[in-house]
Amino acid sequence: MPPFVHAHASHCESGVMASLSRHHGLALSEAMAFGLGAAIFFAYLPFMRINGLPLIAYRIQPRAIIKRLNRDLGLGMRFEKFRSPAQGTRRLDELLDAGHLVGLQTSVYWLPYFPPDLRFHFNAHNLLVYGREGDDYLLSDPVVETVVRCPRADLEKARFAKGLLAPHGLLYYATGTAAAPDWAKLGKRALKRAADTMLRTPLPFIGIRGIGMLARRVERLAEGDAARMYIGNIVRMQEEIGTGGAGFRFLYASFLQELAALTGYRPLEALAARLVEIGDRWREFALAAARMIRRRDPFDAPALAARLRGLAADEKKFFGELDAAQRAWAC
Repeated sequence: MPPFVHAHASHCESGVMASLSRHHGLALSEAMAFGLGAAIFFAYLPFMRINGLPLIAYRIQPRAIIKRLNRDLGLGMRFEKFRSPAQGTRRLDELLDAGHLVGLQTSVYWLPYFPPDLRFHFNAHNLLVYGREGDDYLLSDPVVETVVRCPRADLEKARFAKGLLAPHGLLYYATGTAAAPDWAKLGKRALKRAADTMLRTPLPFIGIRGIGMLARRVERLAEGDAARMYIGNIVRMQEEIGTGGAGFRFLYASFLQELAALTGYRPLEALAARLVEIGDRWREFALAAARMIRRRDPFDAPALAARLRGLAADEKKFFGELDAAQRAWAC
């Protein structure tokens, strides 16, 4: 294998898969990894809690990008979990000694190179291990600008953290070399997946219906510390966890632009521009919410709910147009 080259990315899972694919012979951008994985999404999950507050997701569930790209690109990925840290560390060492580039699912909280104020109990953070020196592992974390070192004990804690989305020491590595794909075929399939998820999922907390469900919950909030904490959680999930709601929209817009350039299917360019505008409106919602939380503006839950309903309408129209474009695409 060629020497590993680290690349900074916006989001961990799409960044890991872009780097891993490039290492195995296929030039793939992070935006293409995200888009081909049909990762754009929305979910309001009040029955799943992080730090006692509802989980709100703007991208598909963890490991979905990895699994979809593995299947579509023929990477021959192997996935392994372990019952104990000792077993997991021993297997990681074996793979590194054999020259593999290894992906890991970890908890952000136990990774010492993250500043303390950015650590939180999120167990689905992905990174790559490309070597080891003594008791230090050499890591390529896509959301960090440069490669970093992590002591063995800290990495074991991060790999075997408990709680929601516990990784159980999960590691994964590619055994094949990705062939040059049919970009039009894969792109059309990915567009259909994304439209189906956002428009046609029957569950009321997923897709466009999920945004509306969140709006109804926000509208009922009465001013107070609990309400501000609830709104703050929405903003944090949107702007700080991974790439965030607006950031994921910008990343998917980049995918549409790149797919248009690769295939010559020009309707995707206008859709990309439309999605950038929607991403801007997600950022405007976050700014309005943050000003209310900090008491710079009066707390107005109905106004925030109205913004969310406007975003739901915007996204319903966008994904309807995306669906129509993929149906019209003869490839």
